[in-house]
Amino acid sequence: MVDIELLEYLEGFVSEDRRARFLQVLSQRTRFLTVAMEDVFQLHNTSAVLRSCEVFGVQELHLIEDRFGRRTDSKIAMGAQQWVDLHRYPSAAACVSELKAKGYQIVATTPEANACTLENFRQGLPTALFFGTEKEGLSPEIMAAADSRLSIPMVGFTESLNISVAAAIILYTLTDRLRKSDLPWALSENEILEKRLDWTKKSIKSVNGIIGRYLAG
Repeated sequence: MVDIELLEYLEGFVSEDRRARFLQVLSQRTRFLTVAMEDVFQLHNTSAVLRSCEVFGVQELHLIEDRFGRRTDSKIAMGAQQWVDLHRYPSAAACVSELKAKGYQIVATTPEANACTLENFRQGLPTALFFGTEKEGLSPEIMAAADSRLSIPMVGFTESLNISVAAAIILYTLTDRLRKSDLPWALSENEILEKRLDWTKKSIKSVNGIIGRYLAG
């Protein structure tokens, strides 16, 4: 549980406008929809998807880093890494297992013609969208574990989109649709308090010293 007194104390060190902005942004945040990326090689793609998650209100991004290690660039993410929760996994199996245990349906994004189109995708369950590498796409392991497959309809000669572009299109469409639905997409009261405390701490210089003085007093 969040220490409310500590939160209120720390909020005294940030402006009223910033506190109001936190509340505004958190009112639009969701964990009902989340994103997982598998072994994306191009550094800018992971960082761009992270930025899209932040822009469209997706609170968590899951990174499978089996083959290429850590793949984020703070310059491209434009500070989004402060506001989105990153979870890292050593394997696809570990990520899928964790998300399924939390109640997410696993949705593999793919250019396959027989996949469900974005327009027809139903959002009745908490959903984890999986995006794969630039050349190979998602691994057979994730494709086999997926509950469904999702594609963006295309009418040109090009058969696929850059991963960061595809993620932005899908996230904009699904988050907009989600907020217009009756589904329980919003963060809980306690989740909002946790993020208020987290973001407030990240907004204060020398916050550890301030917390130390608070605890000592």
